[in-house]
Amino acid sequence: MNDVVIIGAGIAGLVCAQQLSQAGYSVLVVEKSRGLGGRVATRRLHGTWADHGACYLKPKGELFTSFVELLCDRHILATWNELQPNATPRYVAPAGMSAIAKFLAQNINILLNQRVTEINLTPEKSWRLTLESSNEELTAKALVIAIPAPQATMLLNSLGEDVLGKEFLTNLSAVEFYPCISAIAGVPPSSHPLPTWKAHTFVDDVVLGWIGLDSSKRPQTQQSVFVLQSSANFAQLHLEASDLQPVGHKMLKYAAQALELPWLETPEWLQVHRWRYAFPRNPWQHQVLAAQAELPLVCCGDWCGGNLVEGAMLSGLAASVEINNVLNQLVLPEENFLKVFI
Repeated sequence: MNDVVIIGAGIAGLVCAQQLSQAGYSVLVVEKSRGLGGRVATRRLHGTWADHGACYLKPKGELFTSFVELLCDRHILATWNELQPNATPRYVAPAGMSAIAKFLAQNINILLNQRVTEINLTPEKSWRLTLESSNEELTAKALVIAIPAPQATMLLNSLGEDVLGKEFLTNLSAVEFYPCISAIAGVPPSSHPLPTWKAHTFVDDVVLGWIGLDSSKRPQTQQSVFVLQSSANFAQLHLEASDLQPVGHKMLKYAAQALELPWLETPEWLQVHRWRYAFPRNPWQHQVLAAQAELPLVCCGDWCGGNLVEGAMLSGLAASVEINNVLNQLVLPEENFLKVFI
């Protein structure tokens, strides 16, 4: 029996796990993917790596700014300024953005490559989770669901209104996301000069939302690597494509023409990734969404408030407070959240 099981090893889930674990609860994180971080994702390929999810951080609040400063002190993050002298600094991870998640995952029990297929409430008053790959079952006194709201809806609907409450399920199912398609392209060494910019944002464009010279984040890189992110409408048109390679080439061709970089059309290699739940379109207005259940069940993530990585961190902190209030009311290290890493 675990005190708390957290589904999802994104930023919200890992922050929540750290808080509850530091307070003294037995915590287990279950993640369906083979890596940590959720949208804070890095893909290793062709002797290098590229951030195909969140590409940089731009902190606003005091706590998240302190967290970014700590990561800079640990040489996990570094500034990635544009050429404009007075631009607000952006922060990137030279070893890949997933390094942030690995930092947060210190001393946390995590099961990777394990998809939760079913959740039930047992007669003994505990949550029972069934895992897909092993038919193994986990039990917990409390649950934190730290995955995109549509995925949470699919997982929790079978419990029904009698267990979770009608209002909770209605609010959860109302949260929607914009999709995105990310293309990673390796450009061969050539005599063509690279653009003077490190990143370019497309405003209200039909195809692209953003392009960045991802290799400019990396020390001593041997190849130029670009990451392109599509517009939401373009992603929606191609989201169900069985082969995403032609979709990625279409994005590259469009960028090559729009930015007058003809050599961008013919990369040495190309990888394409679809994000069904990239950016919250209709976020929940609070930092957590709690069920009206007999046992604690709380949802959290960047869709609670909708402020991307920073919002995910704050949501994870709020979820730990919510769970703690219902369980043993132990002393959470929230005010000293960063001290455990110092």
